Amino acid sequence: MSSAPADPLIGRTLDERYVVRSRIARGGMATVYLGNDLRLQRRVAIKVMHHHLVEDDSFTRRFEQEARSAAMLGNANVVGVFDQGVDGGLPYLVMEYLPGITLRELLKQQKRLTADQALEIGEAVLAGLAAAHAAGLVHRDLKPENVLLADDGRIKIGDFGLARAVSANTTTGQALLGTIAYLSPELVTRGVADARSDVYAFGIMLFEMLTGQQPFKGEQAMQIAYQHAHSEVPAPSTLNPEVGPEFDRLVQWCTQREPDARPRDAGEVIDSLRAIRDGEPLGSTRVLPFTLPIGTATPATAVLSGGERQ
Repeated sequence: MSSAPADPLIGRTLDERYVVRSRIARGGMATVYLGNDLRLQRRVAIKVMHHHLVEDDSFTRRFEQEARSAAMLGNANVVGVFDQGVDGGLPYLVMEYLPGITLRELLKQQKRLTADQALEIGEAVLAGLAAAHAAGLVHRDLKPENVLLADDGRIKIGDFGLARAVSANTTTGQALLGTIAYLSPELVTRGVADARSDVYAFGIMLFEMLTGQQPFKGEQAMQIAYQHAHSEVPAPSTLNPEVGPEFDRLVQWCTQREPDARPRDAGEVIDSLRAIRDGEPLGSTRVLPFTLPIGTATPATAVLSGGERQ
């Protein structure tokens, strides 16, 4: 039995500074390696774009955008990017190294999370998203694979390769770049995204943390996309009776099909999540008044019935 070919990057030193030690993960756009920064004497994660994508300007721009987006945030809940370069024609990013697992791996281990776990992870994710939204950035690819749970307890969101400014929110024909299970209806149908699209993805992710499964399933990606565009996300308690009504309300508020019916950004969501954590009554949202039974369709005329948040 022949062994797999050796990775030619392992053992190589990029730009006479970053030594590539071992492979950590491989994704659709790049491979991530564990490395050493010879100048600062620290371990780093090195993300190297796949060779066959180098000639594609759109992928190169996305790769460079990840560095700029993460660097401008400098938030404790966003994976930091230290450097960017090109060696031997291969673009690479140097990021902080976080030994641990992803939220996807935790979900595979436990199937579904406890309410306390969902609150802790959810608050950290929202803090990172809120920083991005406040800076005028939309992540556009929030999913469990992009949530890193470090061994030392830190929780960070990464992979800002699809991030772009709120003012440039059209996907120009690439509406399905993000993972289909977390795409908002407006990304599916119109190819546009803003902070409320990230809120929708968070709502789907919170549903999955609480129930152990995604709300929409299908054999083909377009079947799932159709459900995002035309179906309401069910209350998590319909799949897990242990989920309390406060989580039901929050998930359904975040995943309203109409963007105007959702929280305006992650900062608004984190206020509600912290109220759940602190055991405080949520009161009325702009869309889902406390008296509205879970699962009831929300008429368009009710969108502003609760008034804007002060």
